[in-house]
Amino acid sequence: MISIERSLRAAITALAFGMLPVSGGIAMAGSLGGPLQLQDEGSFFVNGQQTASTHPGTAAGGISQPGTITVNQMYVQYRIPQEVRGPTIVMVHGSGHTGATYETTPDGREGWATYFARKGFPVYVVDHSGRGRSGFNPTAINRARAESNTALLPDLQIAPRERAWYFFRIGATYPTPFPGSQFPVEAFDQYTAQLVPNAEATLPGAGANTVQALGALLDKIGPAVVMVHSQSGAYGMDLVRARAIKMLGFINVEGNCAPVTPEEIVKIFSRVPLLSVWGDNSQGAPGPNGDERRNGCTSTVNAVKSAGGSAKFLLLPEAGQKGNSHMLMMDKNNLQIADLIIGWLGENVPAR
Repeated sequence: MISIERSLRAAITALAFGMLPVSGGIAMAGSLGGPLQLQDEGSFFVNGQQTASTHPGTAAGGISQPGTITVNQMYVQYRIPQEVRGPTIVMVHGSGHTGATYETTPDGREGWATYFARKGFPVYVVDHSGRGRSGFNPTAINRARAESNTALLPDLQIAPRERAWYFFRIGATYPTPFPGSQFPVEAFDQYTAQLVPNAEATLPGAGANTVQALGALLDKIGPAVVMVHSQSGAYGMDLVRARAIKMLGFINVEGNCAPVTPEEIVKIFSRVPLLSVWGDNSQGAPGPNGDERRNGCTSTVNAVKSAGGSAKFLLLPEAGQKGNSHMLMMDKNNLQIADLIIGWLGENVPAR
């Protein structure tokens, strides 16, 4: 048994040195929920493949010499609670983010990764293949530099804070939040610090590598509920197509639920319980997190139910949770939303 007492240790350290940890002018919360008892925690990689790199670097001293590197790997961090009371959950982040999405909130409150473990769910949090701790392939960048050929450079996108503000529905225009917004705007600097480039653009196949790696993860750990967010909604849909038999449930948080064919609904998607979760201000929202995606989810949910499957469209304002952004797992009511999801799991997914 591993006893994790982060809040106590942090408090003792702060008192010993006469200070509290502060970042970006925001004093971090003193508790992440209290002691958390785990039987195991750790990390590993899945789906790594060896490939030859012609340009692993451009510096002198032999670093630029061709060699073999690992690509397509996906980093996985896991927490297994001391008392397992629910199914395993795999948490997958969206565009411009890493697994930090599900960790401590920007203003220092408990995130879903530890909260679900606290509630008895084994939790596996990933970084997309080619992003964050999963690494990326610098060969194309180094080759472009060595050959002075900018046409070889991949497009590495990152969300500027201004675009993140309205794309992720914190407010209609930067820096004014929506009235009643649940997003911790006072910690916006902490939030934007976790945004990273979509470096999977350096990999042939890009997002398809994450789908393949998620399949490899399910093969390794066994059947699980898969939770996706935003960009990874489409990855989750492809994962259902590839591994429906190993998916105990599919929680799609403001991600694509379409397109899907009637034949796929009947033969594949009706076999996997589906929960589509949406917050406020998505109607008429600019960018990808608005009407088209949301309407696609309502259509897929209705189609699954018509085919005899289990599906629910959870619109948070109708469930009493108002003011949520696209990053609802970080919002001030994130644990109340987690409880709604846990309630759905209890009704639709068998306990482990």
